[in-house]
Amino acid sequence: MDNLSKILKEAKPIYFARKRRNNRIKASLSVFLCVGMLSLFYPQSKNATSFEYSLYSTSFDEQVYLTETGSVIEDMGLPIDDFGLLMV
Repeated sequence: MDNLSKILKEAKPIYFARKRRNNRIKASLSVFLCVGMLSLFYPQSKNATSFEYSLYSTSFDEQVYLTETGSVIEDMGLPIDDFGLLMV
């Protein structure tokens, strides 16, 4: 019986150390899992121009070129001045 008491006294700190280590590992994994799951619900910042212009068949560069070189007022057939503004 005395031999068993010595073994238990020797194993007790090792048992509790292993138990604490396993609990820390479980806690850290659960924190990482929770953070990972919460990051799925975090709104992602999207580039507004790529989302806005992805609905059109022309690319963003073509739209900029058409805006710089053309005039909506001129396309409607109205008279414009040298700056592309409506002549009154």
